Amino acid sequence: MLINRDELARKVLEGEITSLDDLNSVLRSMIKDVVETAMGAEMTGFLGYDRYQTPDSGPGNRRNGYSQKELASKVGPIVIDVPRDRKSEFAPAIVKKRHKDIGGFEELILSMYAKGMSTRDIQHHVKEIYNHDISPETVSRITDAVIDKAKEWQNRPLEPIYAIVFMDALFLKLRVDGRVKNVAAYLMVGIDLEGKKECLGIWLGQSESAKYWLNVLNEFKNRGVNDVLIFAVDGLTGFPEAIRAVYPQAEIQRCLVHQVRNSLAQMAWKDRKEVASSLRSIYTAPTEEAGLMALAEFEETWGRKYPHVVLSWKRHWPELATFFNYPEAVRRLIYTTNPIESLNSRVRKTVRGKSVFPTEIALFKALYLAVAEAEKRWTMKTRNWPEIMAQLSIFFQERLKDYLC
Repeated sequence: MLINRDELARKVLEGEITSLDDLNSVLRSMIKDVVETAMGAEMTGFLGYDRYQTPDSGPGNRRNGYSQKELASKVGPIVIDVPRDRKSEFAPAIVKKRHKDIGGFEELILSMYAKGMSTRDIQHHVKEIYNHDISPETVSRITDAVIDKAKEWQNRPLEPIYAIVFMDALFLKLRVDGRVKNVAAYLMVGIDLEGKKECLGIWLGQSESAKYWLNVLNEFKNRGVNDVLIFAVDGLTGFPEAIRAVYPQAEIQRCLVHQVRNSLAQMAWKDRKEVASSLRSIYTAPTEEAGLMALAEFEETWGRKYPHVVLSWKRHWPELATFFNYPEAVRRLIYTTNPIESLNSRVRKTVRGKSVFPTEIALFKALYLAVAEAEKRWTMKTRNWPEIMAQLSIFFQERLKDYLC
């Protein structure tokens, strides 16, 4: 028996849905309801008169009851009633003749959600396409079905070694104890020894500390990552210390783009163009020695006016200068966190329609779907990877000997 939306809502609120099987049963009923309504609308358009209406007189085509059809879906088999016509000319579009898979409809709703559409946007979209009223609560329940999959993804085993791991944060608004707070969402992207890129995980935190990052990296190691050659990170507080504790052999490259951006933000507007040129001479130097000389010249020119900027460069120099050890192809890849910033940019575009997230679960769900959507575009290996890997195999020969043929 088809369960209506009010009954579904009651079951959720009263705790009758307590397992994945219960949820799948609910989802099957929802999908059956929407598909049958959509096919009924298609039949109305095909015949020119609505159900329960009297057709025009004459030898025209007529409705002729229903036939049952079992469809395969990601939440289990669904038996639907397919409307028939007397002349057998009706060809539904949502479930074509001889097709027995409805997975695409589930993907439609999840895809729209992952592209940043709110639950009410999806409600209106489904109404326009299928002429079916689907409540925002129903959309939320459908997208909630992805939570178990997201948790499995977050805890999945990883590769034993990554050539480069990028780490960066984006800030989103979350309602916590009745107040709206900015929460950092940390995304980690890894490039394996074949040059393939993947998002390794999502972490939510309201503060940064070495202890927090230590927990994250210990989790990372427990998922099978024995070694990372190079970490390329933004200026995350406590992260370098945590890296050295868990992966003591890893190189750490602090993002130069962030460093320059933070330096310029602390300067008078009229000085920024000239200062940017001076800073450029530091990170475009051919060697670390030349970079230090450029830094000394920068201090001589600007140190009295902006001593805190000079101090920042000196304090972080060991992590800022790591890229000087490598040839140009590797330098271009690691001196900035651009590979993960492009992901963050896509995620921001996806979630910009959601000004405040009501819970951490809702935020994590949205981030997971946005990342999954972005990863569909990652079909190519990292640019110039054979050249980069050839260099890394020499620099890290001892550590790579067990992983390279």
